[in-house]
Amino acid sequence: MRENQIINTIETERLYLRQWQGSDFSIFAEMNADLEVMKYFPKPLLPKVSDAIANKCSQLIKDNGWGFWAVSLKETDTFIGMVGLNEAHTDMPFAPAVEIAWRLHKDYWGQGYATEAARASLHYAFTKLALEDVVSFTTVINKRSQLIMQRIGMINLQENFYHPMLEADHRLAKHVLYKITRQQWQDINGG
Repeated sequence: MRENQIINTIETERLYLRQWQGSDFSIFAEMNADLEVMKYFPKPLLPKVSDAIANKCSQLIKDNGWGFWAVSLKETDTFIGMVGLNEAHTDMPFAPAVEIAWRLHKDYWGQGYATEAARASLHYAFTKLALEDVVSFTTVINKRSQLIMQRIGMINLQENFYHPMLEADHRLAKHVLYKITRQQWQDINGG
């Protein structure tokens, strides 16, 4: 079902979701070192770690045709972050599953870009990959991401869990789990 789906670029009204380029890496590293961007992650990332993540994202897109795409503004081709789909880690209590996630440079927050790119990612998940459902999760205190999940039609399953890679008493350990099924997505999008 999720075999090698070749994609060039996903286009939305204002954005391109595309393969990573070398010029994206330094901006991505700047984002991942920013305390505000990484507020709901255990710690900011060193450039070497950030580059490894970008390389992994790029390789997964090359191998599968989809993943966490680099997002750029159509008007200027400015890289603004990543949005897309990924196989949830096998340690997660809801695995196997495909998750949707996003991380944007703070200069582009509050303009609807994450929502726009996430909607395009869901469209891809349900029309190209024919997935039955897609999940998303974040720490319970990350209300901003939860609002995006709600805007794209995801439902809070009320199945909070402790992230397996964090100590149970860590301030970010408790997570919410959202999900949208293909049928729910079709109902919202008239198809």
